[in-house]
Amino acid sequence: MRFTPRLTGPLAGALVAGGLTAALALAVPAAAEQSKPLPKPATDVMPPVEITISEQDGKPVCAPAELRLPADTNVEIRVVSSAGTPVTITAPGQFENARVLHADGDLVHVASEKGYLVKQNGKGTLRLRTMPAGEHDYACTGTTKQNAPFVGKLILTPPA
Repeated sequence: MRFTPRLTGPLAGALVAGGLTAALALAVPAAAEQSKPLPKPATDVMPPVEITISEQDGKPVCAPAELRLPADTNVEIRVVSSAGTPVTITAPGQFENARVLHADGDLVHVASEKGYLVKQNGKGTLRLRTMPAGEHDYACTGTTKQNAPFVGKLILTPPA
């Protein structure tokens, strides 16, 4: 037979409350570190951009192939897909939680934070803060043709 100590009365309540307070105090800084606020955008203008996804020979094709956006700026990307299968849009570093301001419609954030899955024939809006100026690859990958992604260029230029 095992002996299990039990606390009762006001002392037990104080210990439980103290333990919960300590646990919350440890958890709050960790959560705050994960979602550091972004610095002020380089400009207050939020230019709308559209990415269209189609299929050619069973593989996704994204347009524009060269996606030009202002760097360090809040942008709105409208995604319109006519592809008959779901397609994932990826761009290294761009779709991390801290950079995504809003997403709606037929867009699903992938668990790796590297992209968004666009549902079959889906439409949606993605608002995000762009990365600093530079050139990166972006890709559109079909769920049925993962070995043959469409690869385009994401060009982030200093805002005018």
